[in-house]
Amino acid sequence: MENEKASKNFIEQEIDKDLAEGVYNTVCTRFPPEPNGYLHIGHAKSIILNYGLAKEYGGRFNMRFDDTNPTKEKSEFVESILNDIKWLGADWEDRLFFASDYFEQMYEGAVKLIKKGKAYVSDLSADEIREYRGTLTEPGKKDPYSDRSVEENLELFENMKKGVYPDGSKVLRAKIDMSSSNINMRDPILYRVAHMTHHNTGDKWCIYPMYDFAHPIEDAIEGITHSICTLEFEDHRPLYDWVVRELEYPHPPRQIEFAKMYLTNVVTGKRYIKKLVEDGIVDGWDDPRLVSIAALRRRGFTPESIRMFVELCGISKANSSADYAMLEYCLREDLKLKKSRMMAVLDPIKLVIDNYPEGQSEMLTAANNMENPELGTHEVPFERELYIEREDFMEEPPKKYFRLFPGNEVRLMHAYFVKCVGFEKDEEGNVTVVHCTYDPETKAGSGFSGRKVKGTIHWVPVHSALKAEARLYENIVDEEKGVYNEEDGSLNLNPNSLTVLNNCYIEPGIQGAKAYDSFQFVRNGFFCVDYKDSTEEKLVFNRIVSLKSSFKLPK
Repeated sequence: MENEKASKNFIEQEIDKDLAEGVYNTVCTRFPPEPNGYLHIGHAKSIILNYGLAKEYGGRFNMRFDDTNPTKEKSEFVESILNDIKWLGADWEDRLFFASDYFEQMYEGAVKLIKKGKAYVSDLSADEIREYRGTLTEPGKKDPYSDRSVEENLELFENMKKGVYPDGSKVLRAKIDMSSSNINMRDPILYRVAHMTHHNTGDKWCIYPMYDFAHPIEDAIEGITHSICTLEFEDHRPLYDWVVRELEYPHPPRQIEFAKMYLTNVVTGKRYIKKLVEDGIVDGWDDPRLVSIAALRRRGFTPESIRMFVELCGISKANSSADYAMLEYCLREDLKLKKSRMMAVLDPIKLVIDNYPEGQSEMLTAANNMENPELGTHEVPFERELYIEREDFMEEPPKKYFRLFPGNEVRLMHAYFVKCVGFEKDEEGNVTVVHCTYDPETKAGSGFSGRKVKGTIHWVPVHSALKAEARLYENIVDEEKGVYNEEDGSLNLNPNSLTVLNNCYIEPGIQGAKAYDSFQFVRNGFFCVDYKDSTEEKLVFNRIVSLKSSFKLPK
């Protein structure tokens, strides 16, 4: 039992304690994003944590949008968030909610607080409220409107709801303690006037609740037992508890905070991503160089790899950063046994086998995955004219270069030994064609046991290969300079974050590949069919990740 307890994270230990003491007899969690942008890798941790806890304890998981701020919210973001959560595997069943579903109850809750003498309408401006609130070291000053009568406050709040007052002219504040050591408890704002059209309720409301007031009410109404949130809400917990206590909910939820997941050298700030999109530096919130969940999916990441990454990062109270290379490690671990291995030439030059019969073609057998025989085999057509990678031939090679050069012999993968006997150049001196001869006795799988060669290179047949585009990605920020420019707050962008190769050729077996299908391209990495730009006429592939890395899991 002790070992089991020690292996559980601190949130699980708290839940176990609550259940054992009868505080709750079930577990209900939720994921409550504001629909003001796309979710990113950090949100994945919260989704996986909250859904995982509900599953572990046989409880319920709710999906809820905290849509209390119509100035920044869009239906586009609602749809993208729902798609991301489904893709990650979290199932809210029939429990999809919106904070705006509870606007009536929130209004009634505010009226209840006024009647209890726990809330009042203030005419102070935003600047004055800030000034009266004090600082972290100095207490606040009493709001001059805090002694209004219950009747006057009820009338003023009703008029706020009716749209009598302009934006910013009045707010409803909680009446708590202007001298509290916790600045969040110094008569926080509960409602503000905002004549805005809401994506869900239209023009029904012109007053909107503040997040710190709305959130505990939403949790209490839905019967959430454990409100799992990130560390920046720790100082807000007394206000959360105050709201549910003063509104007298019979089964108050409990807030527990954990550390956010930070990833090295990535852009997660919504305003930065928004600017990258608006400036045309990326082609949308799902550009594969970003770490929004939609971008990771488009690039070819898998839900399993992200879940593995979150698990390795663990749940703690201490802020820390994870290396992006660890995320790529998880991805390789997930892909390496699942994906078919195909031959693709990204930077082609032609190879002609001078002694192979013209017009002849033969089918050669290739394993789909050398490490996973269960994936079977496929056939590749072999012919006299092939494409090989430009880097696989050198006119004057350095030492320990074992690929093609004049007089050297290599194996063509799945095929024969070929020996370089010559080459052609264009007017600029670039090699355009490599000439070889082949030895028909050396066919792969024939049992040939004569001479050995040190190099094996991949190839595709010229006449049946599919032309494609490949996109190679680096980090969108300059890793040496760091993410942000401290002088002006801008991003340190990497000008080489995207390389587009338009003249790639892939073996014909890849024909019919659909959006999000992914493959291992021999020696070049794992690649995924781009859902946005790929067509039947021309496939577009995003490189998901290279094949190798120096990253090692810490022991």
